[in-house]
Amino acid sequence: MRRTKEEALETRCRILDTAEVVFFEQGVARTSLADIALAAGVTRGAIYWHFKNKEDLFSAMLERVKLPMETLFAATFDPLEPDPLGRMRDVLATCLREVALEPRTHRVFNVLFTKCEYTAEMGLLLERNATAAREVRERLGIGLRNAISKGQLPAALDVTRAAAALHAMIGGIFRDWLLDRTSLVLPADAERLADATFDMLRFSPALQTRITPD
Repeated sequence: MRRTKEEALETRCRILDTAEVVFFEQGVARTSLADIALAAGVTRGAIYWHFKNKEDLFSAMLERVKLPMETLFAATFDPLEPDPLGRMRDVLATCLREVALEPRTHRVFNVLFTKCEYTAEMGLLLERNATAAREVRERLGIGLRNAISKGQLPAALDVTRAAAALHAMIGGIFRDWLLDRTSLVLPADAERLADATFDMLRFSPALQTRITPD
């Protein structure tokens, strides 16, 4: 029984590894489960044993990259964390380095940002990603409020607007570099880009709450 479980896990990992490569080479919309099965050397039945459909497979592929980042991110909204802003900066710098240096992270981010066409087949994924983006902005907001409470950001920071701007800026950095490697120098500039991103929150008056005079 144990060997059977190990074999099932090995098959699942092989399917996910193959999906990363095929999605990267062909794009998501132009890739079928049959394509992935052929490239992985398994049957379509084996894929359906582990995944309900292409959307489910795609989501599982993303989770393998996102999960290690979750541990880093969790520290940013821990009220006992003495440096929440520093931890947020570390998460961004780590992501920027890994997208440039770690093959799996590079492939998955490339697929997500440049090769994922939201066709009818992937409609639920679009809705799920929109929900995930809202959740990320909310979690960023928690981290920002934690940083405000530690005196690391202005007390007047408009947290909702700042979290949205931060989320958009991070996504833009990844997308621009993946589309054109000459736009930014990664991983060499990962630390400076992270610092610049959070300097925006520290020093931009436009991200602070405007108080209407009496």
